[in-house]
Amino acid sequence: MRTNERLGIALGCAGVLLFGGTLPATRLAVTGFDPLFLTAARATIAGCAGLITLFLLRRPLPPQKLWRKLFITGVCTIIGFPVLMALAMTSVPASHGGVVLGIMPLATAAAAALIQHERPSIGFWAASAAGAAIVLVFVLQDGGNARFALGDLYLLGTVVCGAFGYTLSGRLSLRMPGWEVICWQVAGFLPISALAAITLWPQSFASVGVGALAGLAYVSLVSQFFAFFVFNAAMALGGVARIGQLMLLQPFVIVALAAPVNGEPVRLTTFLYAAAVVATVIVGQRARVQRH
Repeated sequence: MRTNERLGIALGCAGVLLFGGTLPATRLAVTGFDPLFLTAARATIAGCAGLITLFLLRRPLPPQKLWRKLFITGVCTIIGFPVLMALAMTSVPASHGGVVLGIMPLATAAAAALIQHERPSIGFWAASAAGAAIVLVFVLQDGGNARFALGDLYLLGTVVCGAFGYTLSGRLSLRMPGWEVICWQVAGFLPISALAAITLWPQSFASVGVGALAGLAYVSLVSQFFAFFVFNAAMALGGVARIGQLMLLQPFVIVALAAPVNGEPVRLTTFLYAAAVVATVIVGQRARVQRH
């Protein structure tokens, strides 16, 4: 494995840890905010941060031929992914959502094969499928929470938006720095997100607790902004499919955080499943992925 790929995997692991806080933080935030307002507010705050970053670093506008790609990517990462996740977190626990999102790596690999023209080997697909199967078994064994409800439909939509969002972001990161990709996305959507936030503005913040405000701050500045700096760079170095497979570890980061953050129980069986998924990730990292 080349040095760039090793660095990409290290950055990918850091990105997984940062993204792993998104579901618990969203679960906190929706206790005080409407899901649609939360989505608009997080995009507005991230948009302001992105605009300031671009201004301070005096970055020129991206080439016009990339504007459409930035817009389509933003539809996935700024609108679709957070809206569906917030709606899901109003009806299912963060730990349950975390294990459903375990199929994200397989979806990302499929999106990469369609968009990025990557060609994972049979061994890679087998490892990803095995990891996804372990995660799905975990859902079925998760204390009766495996009922296929509206929240699960929202989560599946989150997976689709996330897979294409990560893939398209990784593709754009080959043309410009990963941090600049997310900055232009959130800055470009700032007029829309700010207008939506004003339109959906709550009548009062008196009932909004500290936890909800902390959740909003995390999903705005980390989930919607800084985490993409790290993960986009990882995908540019290690490839979308290979780095996307590291997302198999995210469900167990989420479950671990759901206990202290959301007060949800964590059982020993969770860590046993985590060990099995880590094994599939190690196998998958050694499998060949042909990149064009």
